[in-house]
Amino acid sequence: MLIMSIESTCDETAVAITENGRKVLTDQIFSQADLHSVYGGVVPEIASRSHVEVISQLAERAVAAAGITKKDLDAVAVSYAPGLIGAVLVGVNFAKSVALSLGIPLIPVHHIKGHIAANYIAFPELEPPFLCLAISGGNTMLVDVRGYTDMKIVGATRDDAAGECFDKTARVLGLPYPGGKHVDELSKTGNDKKYTLPHSHIEGSPYDMSFSGLKTAVVNIVHNAEQKNEALDRESLCASFSRAVSESLVPRTIALSRELGYKKIAVAGGVAANSRIREDFRIAAEKEGAELFIPPLSLCGDNAAMIGCQGYYEYLAGIRAGSDLNAYANMEL
Repeated sequence: MLIMSIESTCDETAVAITENGRKVLTDQIFSQADLHSVYGGVVPEIASRSHVEVISQLAERAVAAAGITKKDLDAVAVSYAPGLIGAVLVGVNFAKSVALSLGIPLIPVHHIKGHIAANYIAFPELEPPFLCLAISGGNTMLVDVRGYTDMKIVGATRDDAAGECFDKTARVLGLPYPGGKHVDELSKTGNDKKYTLPHSHIEGSPYDMSFSGLKTAVVNIVHNAEQKNEALDRESLCASFSRAVSESLVPRTIALSRELGYKKIAVAGGVAANSRIREDFRIAAEKEGAELFIPPLSLCGDNAAMIGCQGYYEYLAGIRAGSDLNAYANMEL
């Protein structure tokens, strides 16, 4: 089954062609990083306009790169929530036009389900049930993946997402956008014990998290150094920050997997590209005797292949949408 999939929830426009949910024929991605870098973050209006400008060209390029014709497509899948509402609307409306013009089914896909499904592409042997930590710029949650379309959130952040904290840390340190990779690079040469940073504990909810205090602590350290005209060890602050985030994520994930009786642990989303988090998970999973699944860096960020993969399983589950499909800025998993 050939599915054209579309992703436009933030600042990447992507169109992919996938086969039977696990094979990627092509994944065409246009990054808007250069457009937003001057502002230090994503500007929603600019993002939406850029999606409009390139999405049709990407679709044409995807069909050509896959070596197929439009008539070979069996369905179109689209990420319809959550995300920047204007940006999501572009992808949804384009997908609806493709489905209508070709007379093929339209499959709505939750963006976070797509990130989780990226692991199916990277690891064909992976099947539910398993526990997945989904960590991105806008979401941080522990998901009990009981089936391909049956998922339950067991723990989540009460405020800021882990990725949002990486972005804020990068901005306050004056690092280029997107900041996560720059924080990661600086952290590799720093002392992760130099700065004492808070770790959240939610009483009565051991698997919930909070990152607002951590973000505030980093901002205060930077501002205090500036006000006192003291030298700031940026490398060590990045290392200490990365350690604090990892120590909020990894132990909770391992503990929950133990409680659920799972020996398969997956990690998904843009923050899964962080080298400290990846290595800490590798060590913890090995110690726990659990299988660890973390996609390659190319599948951690937003892409359309993951939407096509999840779209296939949504299709098998009978999920369809009509021309009244809307876009949503927020939606529970």
